[in-house]
Amino acid sequence: MSEQLAASPFLFDVGRAAKPAPLVAPLPVGAGLNEIERIRRAMEASGEAAYHWIIDTDEIAWSANAGDVLGCDTAQLGSGRSFAAFLDADNFTSRYDTVMRTPLIDDGSGIAFQIEYLFRPEGRMGRAGVWVEDHGKWFGGRDGKPVEVYGTVRRIDDRHKRDQHLSFLGNCDPLTGMMNRGRMTEALGEAMAVAARDGTSCAFLIAAINNLPVVNEAYGFEVADEVIVNMGRRLRQVVRTGDAIARYSGAKFGVILNHCGEEEVNAAVDRFLGIARESVIETAHGPVWALLSIGGLLLPRHAADANTAMARAEEALTEARRLPSDGCVIYRPSQQRTAERKLNARSATEIVHCLKEDRFKLAFQPIVSAATGEPVFHEALLRMTDSGGETIAASHLIPVAEKLGLVRLIDRAVVQMAVAALQKYPDARLSLNISGTTAADPRWYPQIIGILASNRGVTDRLIVEITETVALSDLQETRQFVEQLRGLGCSVAIDDFGAGYTSFRNLRALPADILKIDGSFCRDLKNNADNRYFVRSLIDLGRTFKLKTVAEWVESEEDAELLREWQIDFLQGNIFGEASLEAPWRETKAAGNFMAASVLAQLPVIAPLSPKPEADPVRDFEDGLPEELSKLRQAIAALDASFKRGKPPETKVDPGIDEAVTHSAMKAAAG
Repeated sequence: MSEQLAASPFLFDVGRAAKPAPLVAPLPVGAGLNEIERIRRAMEASGEAAYHWIIDTDEIAWSANAGDVLGCDTAQLGSGRSFAAFLDADNFTSRYDTVMRTPLIDDGSGIAFQIEYLFRPEGRMGRAGVWVEDHGKWFGGRDGKPVEVYGTVRRIDDRHKRDQHLSFLGNCDPLTGMMNRGRMTEALGEAMAVAARDGTSCAFLIAAINNLPVVNEAYGFEVADEVIVNMGRRLRQVVRTGDAIARYSGAKFGVILNHCGEEEVNAAVDRFLGIARESVIETAHGPVWALLSIGGLLLPRHAADANTAMARAEEALTEARRLPSDGCVIYRPSQQRTAERKLNARSATEIVHCLKEDRFKLAFQPIVSAATGEPVFHEALLRMTDSGGETIAASHLIPVAEKLGLVRLIDRAVVQMAVAALQKYPDARLSLNISGTTAADPRWYPQIIGILASNRGVTDRLIVEITETVALSDLQETRQFVEQLRGLGCSVAIDDFGAGYTSFRNLRALPADILKIDGSFCRDLKNNADNRYFVRSLIDLGRTFKLKTVAEWVESEEDAELLREWQIDFLQGNIFGEASLEAPWRETKAAGNFMAASVLAQLPVIAPLSPKPEADPVRDFEDGLPEELSKLRQAIAALDASFKRGKPPETKVDPGIDEAVTHSAMKAAAG
């Protein structure tokens, strides 16, 4: 044993197995006690034992009372390696990890530390265990890295039990017992710092249970929780000693792989996927098969901090989930991805500025009668004024807005502008497109309903377009939205019809008024036999369901003539008029709902959604009139009502609309 250890100022037993020194009988205060004896008695009274660890030789010297404190023969604890053999395998940390894996550098005053761990007096596999607080300071050599450690240990079983409960609540997930996301973020940052300091590599993975939503739906949340707990146990079985696993969120686990290169990452992924595929998970309601997708990255090569690392692991996980089966994707830098993000950032800034500065405008493209060639209504198309004052199409912003969650704000602005145009131009009839994000979001579309509910005087001149693919994505929510729109007097069109392969059942389930046939099928009909057959079938389908049909992107008179032969109702394309910021209607001070009888004859009259009211002689008389005369009378009544009350006549109001819902929607819109 080194002279350095023997010269320690404490009562270290450095030459043989440490034996507990007998407690000296109490003496008068200060009588005959030297400094070392005073320290020894103080340590015995406080239940602490001291140690000195020389890192270069791995030797540890203990104070004479260490055996009493730790409950074992300290002859077995003479080195750092032998001491580690008595530590529980599930400890979050150890003295070695704390001292040797720290990114800190000693400037000469030493680096303090304080840790807790479970010590097994009978060895790592022993059943008995005592909780130990290890408190000390390490000192560095000329390079500032650790060379020796001075410290004390004491048992803290009772305190640890209390602290552990509080710590568990703060650091662990109550369902699985794993680290929670907050503690995992700290641990990931520490692992990255050590790897950067030592010039090594580590990795971070996110493993997600892909089919958990299906389990939730089929069996309920209790069974889903069983699956999460069981999968967590499986993954923990194949995590290397020194690595860490956490409940990242929901059905996701985070794994920190220390001292890990690309080869080790691939091996770890194989272990995780293998144990997930190994067998079904037995639950209280029967066996469940769980599939994993994994996304990850090497660190600190591909991220400078923990938050960036987690974000990029999430990106890789998103890619992994697109694979046809369970699998893994490791993040790689991409110039294209970087360029897309810069574009997204610029576009988001542009969208926000356009909304704040009212730089979004509406352009109006006519949709004409196939029979007469006269405009019947106009589609409101979004335009924006760029920083140079030039007005350009805003279509390039919509995909970005949908990704970033800004499209709802654009939808609201478009509806507000359309309502303002309808109020300003009583002869106008407009159609506008609502994004799928808004149409399928029951938390947001009430704002659209609220705007329209507070402007009932114009809603019967508004057509709301919803794309077919969106309508099919959530049929129930879309139907509710459509019914509320029609209840307010709006017409509803299914846009891009033909792109989503709507079934007869779905088409019947949606209370729409108009089908707008996807323009990609209407181009160059004269030279495309497949498109001719398909478009003609769609027109016949619309007629079967008594829906008006619109052909989009009609760019030649030859195609228009074919469509007329097939009895299309309306045509849209640049040959009938390009979109223009100039309003094609005459502004009138008195905002009414009047429309020419010829227009009314071509557009569907929306029936109220409420149950049929009791017999009314006036209405019965109206029902007996010829159709054209009845529509003209309704139009005149609408005009008269708008002058008197500023809202549509009673026959156009759906008395079945729930006033509480309308009020709630208006309140949401105001918020």
